[in-house]
Amino acid sequence: MKQTRQLNRSVIVLSFALLQLFSSEAQPVMKTGGQKMPDEWIDSSTGHRMVRLTRRSGNNYSFYFHNNPFVGNKMIFYGTDFLNTSRNDSVKVETGNVTTGNKQIYTVDLGTMAIEQITNRRGGMNGEIVAPKSKLVYYQVRDSVFSTHIETKQTKLVYVFPADFKAGVSTLNADETLLGGAWTTDAEKEIYRQNPGKGSYFNLIYEAKLPRTLFTINVKTGELKKIFTDSAWLNHVQFSNTDPSLLMFCHEGPWHKVNRIWTIDVQTSKIFQIHQRTMDMEIYGHEWFAPDGKTIWFDLQKPRSVNFFINGWDIATGKEKAYRIKRDEWSIHFNTSPDQQLFCGDGGDPGQVARAKDGRWIYLFRPSGDSMISERLVDMQHHNYKTEPNVHFSPDGKWIIFRATFEGHTDVYAVEVKKWK
Repeated sequence: MKQTRQLNRSVIVLSFALLQLFSSEAQPVMKTGGQKMPDEWIDSSTGHRMVRLTRRSGNNYSFYFHNNPFVGNKMIFYGTDFLNTSRNDSVKVETGNVTTGNKQIYTVDLGTMAIEQITNRRGGMNGEIVAPKSKLVYYQVRDSVFSTHIETKQTKLVYVFPADFKAGVSTLNADETLLGGAWTTDAEKEIYRQNPGKGSYFNLIYEAKLPRTLFTINVKTGELKKIFTDSAWLNHVQFSNTDPSLLMFCHEGPWHKVNRIWTIDVQTSKIFQIHQRTMDMEIYGHEWFAPDGKTIWFDLQKPRSVNFFINGWDIATGKEKAYRIKRDEWSIHFNTSPDQQLFCGDGGDPGQVARAKDGRWIYLFRPSGDSMISERLVDMQHHNYKTEPNVHFSPDGKWIIFRATFEGHTDVYAVEVKKWK
């Protein structure tokens, strides 16, 4: 009986491997983008297999690169009914500023591709916050924060901001007890409303030096705790994925003018600056926690637009490790595989800080000594980088997931790390 079970298991594994092989062999080999794409194909420029994850009409948006979108084998994403993408090309497209087309939260099963709608709410909703242990997704509608269970669809009102503290949540701590975010003044909101293009509001908000306040909300008791206020643009608020008390945030603004990365202990309010400049015009940012929570990684340039690195800061020791990358390999965002052996990047067009002549690719990186060895996975020549791809590794580390505008609207895709052709 034991031998029979082992044989059956081997047959299942072999059958799955053959299914994968035949599936890949059946896929068309074609240029990515600039045409109607099938749900699966092989990128002719790279030989890597591509899969469309969001097989529904409308625009579909994956989460920002440092926001975890996964609950088990399901990925959370935003979808709209609105397909036309004509808009001011100076406006950076994120889920937070997509307000048209009945924007709702969906899940896609990464094994079956089955899509399920999770919310059905009137009015614009924002928030990319997932509680993988409790299988909840948190989001905000105007002044109210809600949670919805992705299986039962049970929805609860978590918190209503008071009239004198209209703020937004953006993160959840590791033990899923505290939401975190930043409060902004009405004056700052007005600057953004009147100057929606990043080239306009970015410097204006930085120069205004208006106060921002970091806060937490206890999801069980509803207690609001204000933990830090500064006359600075406090942004990119994200909890550690392993330490429930550690919150990371940045001083936003022109990167050469700010000391960018900071952490705060939400229990003691102890603040710590991550990284110190060693030269004029050195810039660093787009920070994220490693999967084990022991390292903070970030884009480092010494000086800006000249020498490029993926840099890691050991939280316990303060030691740093920098991996050099080439100009064309620089990416708007980087990320780390679950086993922490690989990195990925979403590339950039010539208008980005690297001024790359050939940087529009999804990249895979393998550390080697003090450098990264890159591999091109997806040709992004037909993608509009105003919609930033925001790369994530899949939970099993075998795929890299990102959003793109290959067909004129936004969908979420996955590229297999393994090369087929």
